[in-house]
Amino acid sequence: MKAIQITETGGPDVLKYVDLPTPKPGPGAVLVKAHSIGVCMPEIYVRKGVYAWMPKLPAIPGIEMSGTVVETGPGCSKLKVGQHVFVCAREFEERANCYAEYLAGPEERIYAVPDVPGGVDLEQVAGLANYQVAWHLLNSATKGFQYESVLVIAAAGGVGAALVQLARAYGKRVIGVVSSAQRGAFARAQGADEIIDRTDLAKGDVVEQTLKLTGGRGVDLILDCVGGPHMVKLFDALERFGMLLLYGRIDGPPSGNLYEAIQKKPWRSGAFRYFTIHTLDDWPELRAKCTHDLLRMLAEGKFKVPIYDRIPLAEAPRAHRVFESGAVMGKLLMKP
Repeated sequence: MKAIQITETGGPDVLKYVDLPTPKPGPGAVLVKAHSIGVCMPEIYVRKGVYAWMPKLPAIPGIEMSGTVVETGPGCSKLKVGQHVFVCAREFEERANCYAEYLAGPEERIYAVPDVPGGVDLEQVAGLANYQVAWHLLNSATKGFQYESVLVIAAAGGVGAALVQLARAYGKRVIGVVSSAQRGAFARAQGADEIIDRTDLAKGDVVEQTLKLTGGRGVDLILDCVGGPHMVKLFDALERFGMLLLYGRIDGPPSGNLYEAIQKKPWRSGAFRYFTIHTLDDWPELRAKCTHDLLRMLAEGKFKVPIYDRIPLAEAPRAHRVFESGAVMGKLLMKP
């Protein structure tokens, strides 16, 4: 089979398009022929050698794909040949192996795509990794917190767009924060009710614009992947019982006095939480609940993964350059 393999870490050119033996499914495992392969940030970290869950080299990177079962090993009873599936390497001991024409894995950790009239677009299925993060942010990380309005920072990014779509599917009011008019149009197309362009300072900063859009009340939930020195100011955009949920640190760890920021207004009873998807590493039941729910919602047309581009697997170095360019809105796919 053809696959992308790395024998060393570094820039995009360490991604080599090679011939490797097609894996054989052992007991309880199935062989999946790839249809579409997602490009995600973890693969960038693996390529650079900075991922905390690095596979052993040489390795085939990749954490998500859609495809079709073409062979089953002894003892398989749930998945059948010809069945469409979603593969997420977060379910495997080694978070890798999706940058390939074929992948073998335990059927218990591979998700069947719902069989509905007309079928489910496998390109859409291949983009579900970002939606898994978004689902847990809106459901698991809130842990019973009741909210009606959501402010999504970086609303045109991969997870940001997924957050916008899912929050709207749940009936929430969504305000998306973006960095350009083009990205604002994209976020609005995903379902954002209002858009804040953080570069349009004539309208005020993010906090000022949020308060204007909410009649001074603020939002119930802020979802931030940026962190850094500006995060603490976002507390001023919260409703009195609001929550700020940080799930990334693009600008580094948040700085400043969190307690002072939360208590800046004497009537505020705000909350702060940090979320990482690795909280779910030892919780397979909740991971499965999330993925089954997303596959159901996708099959029902509750959301649609926006596809940015499709690049041949053989051109994986180019795909990584495109991904790292900052131009991607939606999902970047590779095709075997």
